Amino acid sequence: TTTTTTSTTPAPVGPPGRAKLRKNGIAVAPADAPAEIQAAIAAGNSIRHLPYRWGGGHRNFYDSGYDCSGAVSYLLHAAGMLASPLTSGGLASSWGAPGKGRWITVFANAGHTYMKVAGLRFDTSSAGDRMRQGKGPRWRKSKRKPTGYAIKYYPAF
Repeated sequence: TTTTTTSTTPAPVGPPGRAKLRKNGIAVAPADAPAEIQAAIAAGNSIRHLPYRWGGGHRNFYDSGYDCSGAVSYLLHAAGMLASPLTSGGLASSWGAPGKGRWITVFANAGHTYMKVAGLRFDTSSAGDRMRQGKGPRWRKSKRKPTGYAIKYYPAF
């Protein structure tokens, strides 16, 4: 069995509660976030500037660009919640348990997926953004309506 670990810079840590988004696009983990959540935030920070690329992050967690499910899979893997990348349909049907999580919630259907980590949205789509934050995996300030998505969480998180 081979174990893959992510080599990301630790996420900055702020006050307890919800993650914060700095003007430079870096997410700051809340002080009370478990290590797994801090690892997911650090992973998101490490790929937040990369471009959208269909199929990116599926052959290998480490890629030069990510699609929606590749990006969500990357963060879940960093948190120790996923062994191999899944498609958005796979995340909707076979990952986690139904419902919202305290720290991580994944929203997935056959065509798209995004997630919230410590209350902050991580998404390749700019849907709902007022500001142009770019395409590709990014922390997003705006909320997004989860209509049509399976809502999943990882038990204990």
